[in-house]
Amino acid sequence: MHYKSATELASLIRRKKVGALEMLDHFLARVDRYNPKLNAIIWMDRDKARRRAKAADAALKKGQRLGPLHGVPMTIKESYQVAGSPTTWGLPAMKDNVTETTSVAAQRMIDAGATLFGKTNVPVALADHQSYNPIYGTTNNPWDVTRTPGGSSGGSAAALAAGLTGIDAGTDLGSSIRNPAHYCGIFGHKPTHGVVTFRGVALPGILTNFDIAVLGPLARSASDLDLALDIMAGPDPDDGGYSRIVLPRCKKVELRQFRVAIKLSDPNCEVDGEYADQIQLLVDHLAKRGVKVSEAAPDLDTARLDDVFIQLSRAAVSLGVSDADIAPLKVLAAGGDNDRFLQRSIAGLTMTYREWLKLDNERQHMRLKFNAFFEDHDILLCPVVASAAYPHDHTEEGKRWRRRISVNGKELPPTDQSFWAGYAGLVYLPATVGPAGLTRSGLPVGYQAITAQGRDKTSLAFAKLVEKDFGGFTPPPGYD
Repeated sequence: MHYKSATELASLIRRKKVGALEMLDHFLARVDRYNPKLNAIIWMDRDKARRRAKAADAALKKGQRLGPLHGVPMTIKESYQVAGSPTTWGLPAMKDNVTETTSVAAQRMIDAGATLFGKTNVPVALADHQSYNPIYGTTNNPWDVTRTPGGSSGGSAAALAAGLTGIDAGTDLGSSIRNPAHYCGIFGHKPTHGVVTFRGVALPGILTNFDIAVLGPLARSASDLDLALDIMAGPDPDDGGYSRIVLPRCKKVELRQFRVAIKLSDPNCEVDGEYADQIQLLVDHLAKRGVKVSEAAPDLDTARLDDVFIQLSRAAVSLGVSDADIAPLKVLAAGGDNDRFLQRSIAGLTMTYREWLKLDNERQHMRLKFNAFFEDHDILLCPVVASAAYPHDHTEEGKRWRRRISVNGKELPPTDQSFWAGYAGLVYLPATVGPAGLTRSGLPVGYQAITAQGRDKTSLAFAKLVEKDFGGFTPPPGYD
């Protein structure tokens, strides 16, 4: 039961094959058994969850259906406000920040019938491809506990991969949904920017909308992503009720109907051979299935795209970064640290509004080039990051660009991987990540299927067909 999709779990409950309380207790028992070595779920309210599950069972006896996720056990990223739970973002100063309200997106999942029972771990300020912080400690990858599960939605991905929860939701600015899905071998979807309101996923006092950043689902199947997006999508209820989100449906029902462009490498981010080989196997499979495959990409300066992405993504989070936090970065730069990521980060954190407008205007020109590209292509298939999950590295705290990961035998900065995050993120595009299999080293890797702005249903439809025809989630060994 614990490795079934959320859609299947809801069906089991609706057909009265399993009770909602019985299912919840099954997942809680697995949390007790496996979470100590993973540290994926860092807060739970078992009593409240059991009351919800009992209410779901009682409703079903009366012939009432709470929603498409009726009774499905769920966890959610720690950064989502959930009434009665801490929302710390891994920041020690926020360890006592217990909110009285629930974020709009989390409430929509609850209203759809999900039994929310816990929250999952994150890195400090959601700013790492690892998930560790001084409050909750380190989350480990179920495939290899010596490696990162990704970040910043790393706890969510680890919990899903180990079968500790039915469905989850995270955030994504710098691949925070996508890289954990890739590292842990599950599915994740980064929606078009603005499709899901951010209201209630912020630190105290911050109400502004974040540029580039999005909320989206993580799951063990592409169908779950599609369902969860329908539930989560919608404008901010405080915006006056004059708008609504209507995502165009994808009419393609077979793989061979898709036009897929392939981009497996870029000078700005070298991709490890073991990973690239696995994506190539998927590409070869698609070609054999009659998919129109071509090596193509939008005609633009990708180095400049990466520069603009780093600056605007740092600007997007600058409201939560104090002058005291920025000062040490300036000292490092003045002292001769010429790392490109550091230099661009400082520029982003300190830019004037006029400077931001110039970069935004440049971004809009890039966005139009992507729009034109997707007139002739349905999917742009590319890597998620540079490699499979890498070993934990908590050195150089606050200076993560100085760390190194191994890519094709070379020691490279992990911050270089921001390129593949920005390829979709900078220009607001939706991207679905799904499993592409295991490397020769036995680690899961994923593909990134990017599509046109607002065409989330296209990449989700593609992922569902790939899952059916090529393969989907594979459980890690040792969590039977």
